[in-house]
Amino acid sequence: MDAMKPVVVDLADRLENPGESFSLNGHLDIPGYTTGEKEFSLPGGVSYDVVLTNAGDGILVTGLVRAAVDGQCDRCLDPAHFDIAGEIEEYYLFHEPEDAEAYEDGFELVGPERTVDLSGAIWDAMVMDTPFVVLCRPDCAGLCPTCGANLNDGPCGCEEKAEQAWIDSDENPFAALKNLKFDE
Repeated sequence: MDAMKPVVVDLADRLENPGESFSLNGHLDIPGYTTGEKEFSLPGGVSYDVVLTNAGDGILVTGLVRAAVDGQCDRCLDPAHFDIAGEIEEYYLFHEPEDAEAYEDGFELVGPERTVDLSGAIWDAMVMDTPFVVLCRPDCAGLCPTCGANLNDGPCGCEEKAEQAWIDSDENPFAALKNLKFDE
């Protein structure tokens, strides 16, 4: 995780009995994050709104993470903006299970002081809701592979030149026909 600080929730005197729950919301001033080689900025930080519920053998945390994100378009490299509204769903066990290998995805434990750290769940929700391909607009035309012009601004002319060059070239499968003469 980039610059995510722990988001520790103290459960002391809360959620003592199965079925009890309470709501929690907050805001984190995170400047940005990276996924893979992509860097994103979070001008307004990240907000979260969760419900913690005692499920008997652990604490179930469900809710939403919201953020406005600025990045770079993957097609034309212009600035791109998108919103995150990721779902949080995390389960924190009170005690380590006897068969820990039964939990394929691993598990989280409630801390010894009856605390849970929500930063991992918030981070996962942000990353999972980040689009794999970030676009400045849905119909982004990208850059010309020949001259590098932004095709969102209009055609650059390279496509027409390439098509004409192909027609005039000897590699065109119909090139042998261009010198064909018909006698009438």
